[in-house]
Amino acid sequence: MTEAAALHPDQGGLLVVDDEMFLREAVAASLRFLGFEVTTAGTGTGALRLARDRPFDLVVLDVMLPDTSGFDVVRRLRQDGCRVPVIFLTARDTRADKVTGLTLGGDDYLTKPFGLAELAARIRTVLRRTRPRDGRPVLEFADIELDQDSYEVRRSGHLVNLSPTEFRLLRYLMLNPGRVLTRAQLLDHVWDYDFGGSSTVVSTYIAYLRRKLACHGPEVIHTQPAVGYSLRLPRPGDAAGPDDA
Repeated sequence: MTEAAALHPDQGGLLVVDDEMFLREAVAASLRFLGFEVTTAGTGTGALRLARDRPFDLVVLDVMLPDTSGFDVVRRLRQDGCRVPVIFLTARDTRADKVTGLTLGGDDYLTKPFGLAELAARIRTVLRRTRPRDGRPVLEFADIELDQDSYEVRRSGHLVNLSPTEFRLLRYLMLNPGRVLTRAQLLDHVWDYDFGGSSTVVSTYIAYLRRKLACHGPEVIHTQPAVGYSLRLPRPGDAAGPDDA
């Protein structure tokens, strides 16, 4: 992959919690670039609600929050039986705080200011230690295999060389087989645009991905006019060539 150095096989679903909006969004953007799926919250209440509603692989949690402390968030999660790994962020570099955080069930403790590269390295270390390793995390659809550890894609046994963006796009399609995904959904989950970004970038990358996959098999990415795209096997009556992107 041409930009593989920017990615890492230990990507996962992260919850980043910090009341400083600039820091929160900077951390989230950097982690998304590295291939992680990131959800954010600015309060302890919001973090609890999100963590209770869906599973995360890891939580990056500021200790000092406007409505409660990060320590209290972890106490309540552990009382609920949620064992999600936690990396605490704090401006206070004291041994007592570190002991408190680790005693409550935190997995690591990082003092502000910190480097994003260091945070990413610590996240990867915790994920390697805590994520289940029951076989390789390989997504499969028809004759396509996407290996989330090696960042390799194969079709009918042939290696398909994808850019990081193409990889994320295919991954999201493979996580939602048969579902029609709108351009807005793809922008949100693949490019993480939270504004009115142009949907032409979606059409462009769909075309790139189709071209590469078509070298080794029939068309599997189909256009639903005026709606979006779906990953499915060809049906009788489908056009011989790919739909217009």
